[in-house]
Amino acid sequence: MARIAGINLPKEKRLEAALTTITGIGRSLSKKILKRINLDLDLKVKDLTEDQENTLRTEITRIKVEGDMRREIQMNIKRMQDIGSYKGFRHKKRLPVRGQRTKTNARTKRGKKITMGSGKRKEEKK
Repeated sequence: MARIAGINLPKEKRLEAALTTITGIGRSLSKKILKRINLDLDLKVKDLTEDQENTLRTEITRIKVEGDMRREIQMNIKRMQDIGSYKGFRHKKRLPVRGQRTKTNARTKRGKKITMGSGKRKEEKK
C-alpha cells in the first residue's frame, strides 16, 4: 500500500485518480506530476515499485498539500474576517460567500425551511 503525504492511496485505482485523494492535488495537477516524473497515467497503485513510489513521494513534497493546504486556507479566511471584508463577514455568519442567492436557495447553509405566515389575519367563520 502506497502511503504518500500521510494518506493511504487506494490500491485498485489508477495512479492519476488515486493522487486526487490527497488534499491539494486535483486531476490536472496529478497529470502534471506524473508527466514530470515519467510515470504512466494508467498504472495502478498496487503495481508501483519502491523506486517509483519514492520518486513520487519526493515530487509531492515540493507541493503544498494536506495539512499545510488546510492551514493556509483557514489562515486566509481568518485574515478576511479580521480585516472586516465582506467575504470575511459572510464566512463568519456561515452564509454563501460567492454571490449566490439566499432568498430561495442555500438550504444547506441556512438550515431547515421555516414556513412564515402571509401576515394577514384569518377571518372568523360565522
